[in-house]
Amino acid sequence: MNVLILVVDDEPDVTDLFRQQFRRELRAGRFAMAFAHSAPEALACVNASDGASLILMFSDINMPGMTGLELLPLVRAARPDVPVIMITAYGDAETREKALAGGAAGLITKPIDFDLLRAEIEARLGSVSGSA
Repeated sequence: MNVLILVVDDEPDVTDLFRQQFRRELRAGRFAMAFAHSAPEALACVNASDGASLILMFSDINMPGMTGLELLPLVRAARPDVPVIMITAYGDAETREKALAGGAAGLITKPIDFDLLRAEIEARLGSVSGSA
């Protein structure tokens, strides 16, 4: 199974953090992770990935240029089959409402709960292997 998870965050250390947290899964080839450091870079990844491989996207909300909330409807239009989970330091009700209204599958607040992210990934891997 060749599946991809896209992580979008303008902070370069997030890439290292995700690679460290998911090193066993990545080494075992359970899934691959791609990293985009801006919304335009994320859109390029979304449009370049083939339909079967991209199964989940995590996106920061606060990024320079285009925010994650502005990116969300563009990703949903390009790939309505891919759930997008927003990540933010500001988990207030208004932000949650905007994210969910924009089509996000969920909103996770920082500091990131990697057990929660693992559960989201496992759920997606289960639905992909169940439909294969």
